[in-house]
Amino acid sequence: MTWKNTADRWGPVSQLLHWLIVLLVLMLAIVGLTLDELPKTPKYFWVYTMHKSVGITVLALVLVRIAWRLYAGTPKPVAGTPSWQLRVASLTHFLLYALLLAMPLSGWLYDSASGLRPFRWFGLVLMPKLSAPNQGLSELSHDAHELLFWVLVALVAMHAAAAFYHHLFQNDATLTRMLPRRRSRDSSNHR
Repeated sequence: MTWKNTADRWGPVSQLLHWLIVLLVLMLAIVGLTLDELPKTPKYFWVYTMHKSVGITVLALVLVRIAWRLYAGTPKPVAGTPSWQLRVASLTHFLLYALLLAMPLSGWLYDSASGLRPFRWFGLVLMPKLSAPNQGLSELSHDAHELLFWVLVALVAMHAAAAFYHHLFQNDATLTRMLPRRRSRDSSNHR
């Protein structure tokens, strides 16, 4: 078994990073959308700190994913895919990576410019401030964080819809090559 991507499939490392980032971004979205509804109790600040910690984790994982993609390569396009779809897919992937970097950076900048107390990643590592307290920059980065979130939601919805379209209507491997391989019944009986 190879850990790298092959000509026809994403490898296990790429798959793990993809689905882990999806799961963490989903968690961040749920928390981010409900955070303003929580009373400002110690639990609120714990949830807010976890939101920031998971956001920084996503930033690190996206950087690892980009580095892995450069190292491990990418599968070849599915045979028969029109060139315009390949261009749209490339642009979509580029924008997804850009948004997955910009979202946590805008949140980190918002935290820094707000002049809030120092933030420790999962209570362990003191995160440096990206700027001195600045009300204007705080508001701008907060607005950017929210706008980037909604753009990311729209892009992820399009990305998922395209994968399901290929799976259900084109009957190609676009979706399945990002999923773990199933063991065949024969290989599970020969243990």
